[in-house]
Amino acid sequence: MKTKAVLEFADVKTIAAAAEAEALKNNWAVTIAIVDDGGHLLWLQRMDGVPAVSAHIAPAKAHTAALGRRESKIYEDVINQGRTSFLSVSAIGGMLEGGVPILKDGQCIGAVGVSGVKSAEDAQIARAGIAAIGL
Repeated sequence: MKTKAVLEFADVKTIAAAAEAEALKNNWAVTIAIVDDGGHLLWLQRMDGVPAVSAHIAPAKAHTAALGRRESKIYEDVINQGRTSFLSVSAIGGMLEGGVPILKDGQCIGAVGVSGVKSAEDAQIARAGIAAIGL
C-alpha cells in the first residue's frame, strides 16, 4: 500500500489567501475555487463585482485540472487546434485556461481554478496560490 499526500484545510486556506493577494495586487476581481484530487470542491470564493457565472467556471476549471492532472489550458489548446471532439466529453467542462493542478512528488493532490479576468491572468493567480504552499 502506498501513502499519498493530501491537501489539509490549512493548505487550502493558505492557497486561497495567496491567490486572493495576487488578484488584489493587480486589481483583479475573480472567483477562486480549490478542489481535491477527485475534483471535489474544497473552497469557493467570489470577490466583489465578479459576474455570477464565474462561480460555475472557476470550479469547472479546477475540476478539469485535477482530473486531467494537467493545466486546463491543454484542453483549450487542443480544441483551438481543431480537435473539437473534446467538447463532447461530459465529465469535464472547464476546458479553458485558468485551472492549474497541485502536484506534489509527481502526484496530483488537487487543483486551483480561477475565473474573472483574462485566462492567462486567471492561471497566474492560481499559480501564485499554489506557490504559497511551496509547490
